[in-house]
This record gives sequence, C-alpha cells and structure tokens, in this order.
Amino acid sequence: MSESKADLSVIQKLLERIVQSPQHVIALDSDNPDDTLAQLRLLAIRAGTSIYAWDPDGGITPLREAGLYVPGTKRLADALRYVLQSLHFGVYLFVDFADYLRPAETLFLRRISRLTMRSERKVVFMGDGVVLPEELEGLYGQLTARAQVPQRLRLRDGRWVS
Repeated sequence: MSESKADLSVIQKLLERIVQSPQHVIALDSDNPDDTLAQLRLLAIRAGTSIYAWDPDGGITPLREAGLYVPGTKRLADALRYVLQSLHFGVYLFVDFADYLRPAETLFLRRISRLTMRSERKVVFMGDGVVLPEELEGLYGQLTARAQVPQRLRLRDGRWVS
C-alpha cells in the first residue's frame, strides 16, 4: 500500500472517531495540526465529506472548495453561531483559536454540546496540546491524532521482541 493511501486510511479512521463521538465538541490533540488539516482536506475532496475549517482572516470555508468563505463568520462567536443554527451535517475544524476563545464563545459551545437534533454537527478544536476553558469540563470529548512511533522489533534468542 502506498504511503498516501495509508495516510488517507488513518485520517479516515480519525474522521470516523470524530463523527461517532457522542460529544458535539471535541478537543483533538495533534502534533502537527497543519498536516492533519491537509489530510482532512484531501479526504473531503476525494470522499465529498462535509468538513469545514475556520480561520480568523476569512471565516468558515469548506475544505472541498478553497477560497470560498461563509459570509459573516470571521469572528469566532459568529462562526459558532453559524454552526449552532446550521441544519446540516458537518465537521467544523478550528485551528489557531486560542486567542479568540473567550467567555462569550464558551456559551455557544455549551449550547452546541447539548444539541439533540438528528443533523450531527461536530466542532473540533485542533492543535498541539489543546486546552479548552474550565467551564466546558465534561462537555467535550478528547481525541488524539499524534503520530505513533512504531516499536522496532529486535531478534533476541531466536524470538522477535520489542
């Protein structure tokens, strides 16, 4: 299997864990958030999955169509309001959010975490060592996308050991 197909299957499993999570707000610990975002973009393009990313310069953008932004979502509070009011399935990724996450935004996150509608919306805060406000304790799930360093097997006394 080629490396890109292996990477895509790993990121596909990560996306499945995000979608299957019982929580709507997720803290995703990633040692390389930019690489994880790039792989999710590739998955969104190939599979047609509804994955969106937020950045403070443009707002919410679909990963399948670079350069198209949802109007009025530059501010984090406005982006979270948009997610809360959306009626469609979507995974919303927030990278570089720490400077923008304030008490007003945590109110939106508390409301999102309590959603009971059938249209699943997942808000994923992604970064290296993600820390969400104390007020959200118990209202979000935690996942990791850290690279697993494979253990090197050695031959000892005629047996392979790690």
